[in-house]
Formats: sequence, structure tokens, C-alpha cells
Amino acid sequence: MTIVIAGSTGLVGSAMVRHFENKGVQTVGINRSVVDLLDRKATIDFFSTAKAEIVIDAAAIVGGINANSKYPVEFLNDNLRIQTNLMEASHKSGVNRFVFLGSSCIYPRDSAQPIKEEYLMTGPLEKTNSAYAIAKIAGIELVNSYRKEFGYKWISLMPTNLYGPQDNFDLKSSHVLPALIRRFIDAKNENKSSVTLWGSGSARREFLHVDDLASAVEISLESYDSELHMNIGTGEDLTIEELSSLISELTGFDGEILWDTSKADGTPRKVLDVTRVQKLGWTPKISLRDGIQSTIDWYKENSEKGLVRK
Repeated sequence: MTIVIAGSTGLVGSAMVRHFENKGVQTVGINRSVVDLLDRKATIDFFSTAKAEIVIDAAAIVGGINANSKYPVEFLNDNLRIQTNLMEASHKSGVNRFVFLGSSCIYPRDSAQPIKEEYLMTGPLEKTNSAYAIAKIAGIELVNSYRKEFGYKWISLMPTNLYGPQDNFDLKSSHVLPALIRRFIDAKNENKSSVTLWGSGSARREFLHVDDLASAVEISLESYDSELHMNIGTGEDLTIEELSSLISELTGFDGEILWDTSKADGTPRKVLDVTRVQKLGWTPKISLRDGIQSTIDWYKENSEKGLVRK
């Protein structure tokens, strides 16, 4: 069996490579140095010889509130092109098993909590990342269209907020958890007495380590075949203030945490209903404390080597 993993050097894709290689599965990683997924012809040509049996789409243009707000065209247009090219190329080469990885941002801003899969398109999206969300919603529809028209066993999985090794720590484009790790480590190294963070700290978020996501993808490939996308998460959340306190503790920063309430909090709360994936026998194994500690350790080690995106 050969699995092609798109986005293989990113946060999610690298976790997929680690997981399946450890299982003894032959994996072929795609990144920009291998093939430009924005190039339709190049993507189709690559798949014509790749002999893929399974494709995992972990390739995407991603970022936090700041990046999403500044570059909506790129977040919508580029993600649409990447996923469309991947699916067309997979179809032309006869790939029967395709996993499209989306995002929990597809759900309405003021969705009932915890969020069930059926809540998709039942209300307005969060404006700060609506372009990215629309791209991912289109991906779900395209997966289901290929299922309907060609009978493929393609599925869509919607992970919660992810973190772990190979994350993006660039403060201009990173998500909240890696940004906090960098902010507190930098503040400690520079002997700062305080750190000022965006928002009020009251927004609630759920976090999943990418290695747990990889195990969920494996189980989904074995046991899930439905047009209904499936949530992947812990089913537990905490406030950004609580997250900040935890990361401050684990990085050894003992200064004051201040809040800039002129900045947006984003969606007030976002925690997924994970009943469906739990029925497959999957549960996450890595606690938030342990996962953050290992990510901090990874950041410190690789930052010294110049191998961190920042």
C-alpha cells in the first residue's frame, strides 16, 4: 500500500508521515520542492506515476486571526486550487481512498456547543476567517461530489485546533498556541516583566496534538466511509487565559500577563462533539500539558539549529 501525503513537511503532514512510516506503510510526501500543488498540470503529471492507493490532503495555506484577516484572497483562492488540483489528479489516477482534512472553523460563529457535524451551514461564519472556512466547506462538497458521481470512498475529517512539532512559530501568521510558546520563551530570554496578549482571554478553544490526529486518520481510513464529514478533537476546551497561564508556567516565564482588549477574540467558543469518531474506538492519548511541554522542548531544540519557522 502506498499513501501519498500532501503537505508532508508541515505541522499536520509531517505527523502523518511519522505515523504511517512507523506502521511500516510506504509513504510518498509532497511539498513545494516535489510538486507545486497550485499547478494543475504538474499535480496531474505527478499522480500519473505516483501509484497512490490512498491520498491524505494535509496541504493548505493556514494562519491565525491576523493572517486570515490580512490575506483573505490567498486563503480562499490558493486553498481552493490546492484541494481541487489534488482531487482531480487523484481521480484521474483512480485513487479510491482520499482523506480531506478541513478545519473546525467551517462551523457558524455562534454555533451551539459542543459542535455537531450537522451544524454546518446553520448560521453566519466568523468574519476573521470566513475565506478559509469557505474554501474548506467547498472541499467537503467536492469530496461528496466525487463520491456521488464516481463511487469513491473519499472522506472529510474536520480537526479542532492542532499543535505539535513542525508548527509555525512566525508571530505574523501563526496560530494562538505556537504564538504563545514563542512569546513567553522570548519574554523569558529577554527578562521581560510582562507580556501583552491579544483579546480578553475569555474565548474558549479546544486543542489536539497532531500525533493524535494521525492515529484518528488511520482509524478513519480503516472504519469510516460516509458523505458526512467527521469531527476530530478532544471534546474538551479551556479559555485562552487558562492556556496562556499553562504555557507561561511550562516555559518558566513568571512575569505578568496583560490583555489588549482592542484586539478581536474571534469566535467566543469552539469545542467539537466527537461522539462519531469515539464510536470508531478512537480517543486522544496525549494530554494538553504533556503535548505543550513536548512542543516547547521541540521548539527550543530546533530553534537553536535554525530549523523553526519564525
